[in-house]
Order: sequence, then C-alpha cells, then structure tokens
Amino acid sequence: MLCNEKNVAKALDLAHTEVASILTYNDENSLACAIQLAYYSARKDYKIIREMPAGHGFADLIFLPLPHTDKPAMVMELKYGKSAKAAVEQIRNRNYAQVLDGYKGEILLVGINYDKEKNEKPHSCVIETL
Repeated sequence: MLCNEKNVAKALDLAHTEVASILTYNDENSLACAIQLAYYSARKDYKIIREMPAGHGFADLIFLPLPHTDKPAMVMELKYGKSAKAAVEQIRNRNYAQVLDGYKGEILLVGINYDKEKNEKPHSCVIETL
C-alpha cells in the first residue's frame, strides 16, 4: 500500500484549523476531532472507534474496515509535542494491534503528532504496516 505521510499531515493541518477554536486547538481531543472530520467520508468503509481498550492501554483511534471493503485496518495514536515515530512505537510497545487478533487483512500503524512550536508544519505523520 502506498502511504503518503506528507499529504496526510497537510490534510490534517487543514482539518484541524477548520474544526478547532483558538481556545482548544492545542490539545489531543481537538486533534482527534480533526481526524474524525478529515476521515468523515471513511465512514462508508470503516467503523471508527475512539479510545479503544487495546493491548496495554487505549488506542486513540481504531479504523475497522466494514465487510464490504478491502481497505486496511488502522490503529492510530496521537501525540502532542512529541513525535509521530514515538506514537507508532507506543502502538508496537503496548501491543495495541492485539485488539485486531483474528483480522486477516493488512493493518496500518499510524502515528500523528501536533507540535505547536513548529509554526510552518506543526503536524507530522508516520505510517507503517504491521
């Protein structure tokens, strides 16, 4: 599967700007809402679950493909002021993908970070396969 992390980060930046007020922009919940907005059209192919108990903690977002689609499942972890790579490492270290045991398709691990100190490109994304 071709994954373009730069385009994901750019689209997320636009959605985050549209959905969040200046008072709530700099928090993880605001970022999660922006992701749900950005992936709103994905609801035709996915069941989206926030804060899913998984492995040793809670996965921020799980995208479960609906039976009629051949799209990959996604385990998403959000970070604020850290790194997107650290988010993917957390998914692996805490075994969040365990919640998808029995799933036969491709699983993407998606780490997304927002760093308010980076004025020009505050969003970053890393996508790996399991």
